Order: sequence, then C-alpha cells, then structure tokens
Amino acid sequence: MGLLNASRRAVGAARCCPSPLSTPKSWLSIKTALPGDKNILLMGPPGAGKTTVGRIVAHKLGLPVVDVDDDVLETTWKMPVAAKLASVGGKRFLEEEGQALRNFSASGCVVSLTGSNPLHAEAMRHVKESGLVVYLDVDGEDIVRRLAAMEVNRIVGQEEGVPVRDILLHRKRFYEKWLDVRVLCGTGDTAEEVAEKVLKAVERYQNHDEETYVSTRCDGAAPPHRKTYFGDVVVEGLAADGGLYVPKNGFPKMDAREWLRLVAMSYPERALVLLEKCIHPLDVSALDLRTMVFNAYGSNFSSEAVAPVRHLVRNQYVQELFHGPTASFKDLALQLMPQLFAHCLPPMCNYLVLVATSGDTGSAVLSGFGRLSGADRHRTGVLVFFPEEGVSEIQRIQMTSYTEDNARTVGVLSDFDFCQRSIKRMFGESGLTGHLAVEYGTVLSTANSINWARLLPQVVYHSSAYLDLCRDGVIEFGEPIDVCIPTGNFGNAMSALYAKQMGVPIRKVICASNHNRVVADFFATGEYDLRGRPLKPSRSPAIDILKSSNLERFIHHVSGGDGRLVGDLFARLDGQRRFRVPEPLLGRIRQEALAGWCSEDDCLAAIRGVRAQTGYVMDTHTAVAKVVADGLQDGSCPAVLCATAHCGKFAPAVFKALQIQNIPEDPVEQLEKLELAAPRPEMHTEMMKRLKGSGRRRHAVCQADYGALVEEVESMIHDSFLKVM
Repeated sequence: MGLLNASRRAVGAARCCPSPLSTPKSWLSIKTALPGDKNILLMGPPGAGKTTVGRIVAHKLGLPVVDVDDDVLETTWKMPVAAKLASVGGKRFLEEEGQALRNFSASGCVVSLTGSNPLHAEAMRHVKESGLVVYLDVDGEDIVRRLAAMEVNRIVGQEEGVPVRDILLHRKRFYEKWLDVRVLCGTGDTAEEVAEKVLKAVERYQNHDEETYVSTRCDGAAPPHRKTYFGDVVVEGLAADGGLYVPKNGFPKMDAREWLRLVAMSYPERALVLLEKCIHPLDVSALDLRTMVFNAYGSNFSSEAVAPVRHLVRNQYVQELFHGPTASFKDLALQLMPQLFAHCLPPMCNYLVLVATSGDTGSAVLSGFGRLSGADRHRTGVLVFFPEEGVSEIQRIQMTSYTEDNARTVGVLSDFDFCQRSIKRMFGESGLTGHLAVEYGTVLSTANSINWARLLPQVVYHSSAYLDLCRDGVIEFGEPIDVCIPTGNFGNAMSALYAKQMGVPIRKVICASNHNRVVADFFATGEYDLRGRPLKPSRSPAIDILKSSNLERFIHHVSGGDGRLVGDLFARLDGQRRFRVPEPLLGRIRQEALAGWCSEDDCLAAIRGVRAQTGYVMDTHTAVAKVVADGLQDGSCPAVLCATAHCGKFAPAVFKALQIQNIPEDPVEQLEKLELAAPRPEMHTEMMKRLKGSGRRRHAVCQADYGALVEEVESMIHDSFLKVM
C-alpha cells in the first residue's frame, strides 16, 4: 500500500498540471467543490480514450493524473500489461488486476481506469468509494476502429475466435452497473470535446441545486419558498399554487453526433440515455434508473420495438403506441412512472394516487402501479374516477378488472373535465389534505399528465420515432418531420415540443381534436372559451376534453416562462371560463404548433379509406390525427401520426367505419370478429387475455357532486390497508 501511494504521489507530482491560476475560470469550481477531495474516475472500454481525456481534464483542473495501467499495474507487476496478460491468461489477469486496484488509494486526482477494472466487483466497490465514476460511452464501431489502428489484437476476456464486438457488448452491462454519470461520446468526437463533456458532466453532478423545478405560475421575480427537486415533483404531482411543475432551466440540448449514437440503439437504451439527461443522478441513480427502464419496456410490450414506426401512405407514418399491456399510449409513461414514484416516496407516509381518466389512463395507471411489489405496493393506493357514460365498453372492462386491495375505480355521472377539476380542487384544499394526513397518515398525489413523471417518459417515444426514420433511411439526421397528435389534455403534444427542445428536428407539432375543438378554436382565435360549450360525446372518447391541463405548460413554454402571465390567464379561466392571449404570444404559439379538428363522419371515412388503400385499420383517435394532418400538413417532410390506441379498444366504431354488420354484443367476440376482418395491426393479445378473464364487473358509481368524490376518497382510505391502525 505504501509503495503504491508513494508511486501515486510521484506520478501526481510528475504529471500535475499547471497551477489552478492557469486553469480556465469556468472549471475552477469543480476542483474546489469536489467533496472530500474525491477523485474523478474515468471508466470505459479499451480504446475509449480514457488516458488522453484524463490528462486533458487533469490539466484543465490543475489536478494530478493517474493512469491505472501505467501507474498502478505496471508499477506493481514490473512488466507491461500486455506481457502480464500473455503470461497468466485472462481469468488470472482479472484477479491480479483486481488485487492491485484494491491496494490502490488516491485522493483529489483524475484517475483513468482500465477497460477491464469494472469486471472485478470487489475492486470497483473499493475504488468507487474514492470518487465519481464517469463512463465514457463510446460507440462500439469507433472502438473497433481505434483498436485496429493501435494494433491491439486481444483484450482481456477475449478468447480465440470471439469477436471484439461481442466482448464490448458483454462489458457494457458492467460499465452501466458502476457509473455515476454517463458521457455520451458522439462518433468522431475529439479527445478535447470528450474532455469538455466530462467537465460538464462533473459540474452537473455537483450542482444539484441547478436542476430544480418551478410552478408554471411562479413569478420569476420572486424566488420560490423552497428548492423543489425531481423527487418532490413526482410525489406532489401538482404545485401548491395550482400550477404545473416544469424544469426551471428547461431541457438539456443534445448535439447531432449524440443523437446519431442513439439511432442504432433499442428503445430501452434510448430511453435510458435520454432520461439520464433529464433526471439528476442524485435524484435517481444511473443504476436504479436503468433497472426501472428495462423493467418498464420489456416482455410486457407485445412488440420488441416497443413503439415501432410503420409506413402508412405517401409521406405519412404511424407510430404504434399501443403495444403495452393496456393497448394505449399511456403505457409508455405508466409502466415507468409508478417505479419513479415509489423510488421517490419519503418514509413513514402512505400515498393515495388520484386519477381522472377519459378512458385509457385509468387502466394504464392500474396496470403500472399493480406491478409494484413489497413495501412500495403496501404504501400506495390508486383511486380512478372516470365518466360513467364517456368511455368505451372495453375501456370500462379493462379498468374494472383490476380488483387489488389497493386499487378502486369509480364511475362518475359527469364528464372528464368534472373529474379532473374535482381532483385539482382536492389538492388545493388544505383542510382536506391536512385531515387525511393527520387522521390516516395519507398524502394525495396524482398520476395524470399534470404529474411531471407522467409527461417526461413521453418525450422518449417522440424522439424514438425520429430516430427510427433515420435508421430506416427515410431521412438524414437534421431533416425535419411533423408530428400529428390526437389532442385532449395536451400532454402528448407538450412532450413532442420538449423533444424538439432537446434537439429532435420536429418542424411542427400538429394538434388534432374531434368535434370538441376548443384547442383548435384557441389556435385560430387566441381565445380559450369554455362558456356555453358543452362536452359532446364522440367516437374518440380519450380526447373528449375541454379543459386541457397541459396547455398551461405550453403557454409557459412559448411565453418564455412568464409565470405571472400564466397565473393570470388560468385564474381567469377558473373564474370567468375564458381567457385571451396577447397577439404577439399568439404568433409564437402558431410558430410552435398547428391545430385542427375532425368531424365524426370524416373520422369514420378515414378509417375506411386507409383500410381500403393499405389494409391497415386505425383506431378512431389515430383517424382524427390522419384527417387533421391531411388538411394541415403540406407533405414536404414526413408526418408521423401518433397511433394512441389499438383499434380493438373501439371496435364498435371501427365496425361502423368499415360498414360491417351484425356486431356481437360481447367485447371478446367483437375483437375476434375484428381480427378476422382487419388483420393489420395484429390483435393485442394481452388486451384479449384480460377481457376473457374478466367480463363486466360491478363498480361504484357516484353523482356529479364534489362532496361525493371526496367521500369516495375517504372511503377508499378508510376501507383499505392504507388506514393507520
């Protein structure tokens, strides 16, 4: 140990960079803020450039640099590393390398690990305690080319006849096990560019206070009463002032070379990289996030691609967002969000998640939270309110089929807007929330798209759609696309705009409404007016919404974060049921997005026409998007239509569109008949399985009375395991 420390000090003295006075000012804070004189530990595959990058980083920070190969292993073994590997073989080499690393100690250094260090768990646990592990995530093909140029013909663990690519793929899971922060290296990035990314990654890690959240109604001139982190917004759902949480400093921007790295990745791999960029590692560690993401997007999806993009007609494509367990796009967020929620829960409290649904959110929430286990499940209950007469029969069966003790569904003799408005009111009544906390030890939260953790995962699939088009040769990266989205609560559209903010070249987000066209009218006139506008039932019930909650985030976005304006507008909407935006703001709104609407007849005609032309059957919501895209999109770039639900969820409307007679009453028989009449897309087996095993079950129904909904909340808490004994 003493010899190694002496060696390290000698190397540090020899390789120590110029004094911090010659270091660029912007990076001085990193050196001074390294907690406990911790190390920066560079990890990555052989050929990742760890040694060169380490020297550059150390130079910029004025810190000693240690290369484990040169300064630890060769000093210990008194021979070159390659000679050691040749003499003892790969298995023995890993053991001796691990032993040498366990004997190594350093502080306040930039340390370049070997490519094989992470394969030895005990050694990595030891070295990880000394600092921050930064993973240089370099493209595998870049590594292969670099190793060939360096005339490296064998790496640790490579047996005769095993390609280097296979070894690199095998090692990646070890790197992702130990990393604290990832540096995504673009193809062709220079060592200097990678070093800059390392410095920014370390700075981000240290500056947790820079990644906080504010309410859309927060006046920027007045500092928030407390710092609100990711975990806070996930659990709280709604801001105390009634606004919605948004990142204080917006979304991180990725450059083109980073996006190109994602083109060849799977959906879970893309999701992991993007979410790491958006969730601070001190809120959710990289390893925990990886576990959640791969659990969310695995065998529970009927398509390995998770959210595949398929050609429809001409320059139009559909992104199939219905391959999750409940056959709607809500699964893309709600297979992940409950895991994030459980991870962020503070101790000693129970949580009741309140959900208002126009059809799809309810079953998706119940499915997602139903996958929690152990203490997380026991501390979390779910109560879903849905419009009794405003959902399809299959949606109703899906929701009421969940009979777990911690879950309940209640039909309300009103519309979605009443359900959502009532939930928001409950959050705003301190007397009610205080009573539930004191009497039952229970805190209210929400899983609607007003919750940031519901919205954030949706950014991934919009990004993934663009990357799929790049992968399939439809476009080159940088060429624009339009995205057309069936729009109700505006969360799906908002997540597309956030993907654009991250660097996805989305030209226009097109918002498609049915005959409840309040959003389309708002874009046309600048006035959002709910006066005398009844909600009209439609064949696309998931977007039968008049008060679009996430429109608040959109106005905050286009107004440059003007919380005072947003607060005034939505206070006016609550009080007077209308507001009008200033003309300059309306101009910025139209620069970001377009909006149109579709009649019931046109919706059915679109289903019929596309089926006749291609054999593909859209659901009613996707058909709304198709009609609006045909009217507003000029065809000069690809248009991606968000297929938000499987056509089987709305089988009676699809039968009507296809002019099929003698429709069975039983939902299972409807799906079986639809499968014969319309084999594309394939029938959703999980939806069919749940319907066959469930049938229509009785459920609670309450009047359109706020007090009645509050009683349901108290009854749910009192009757369930959430009650404090």
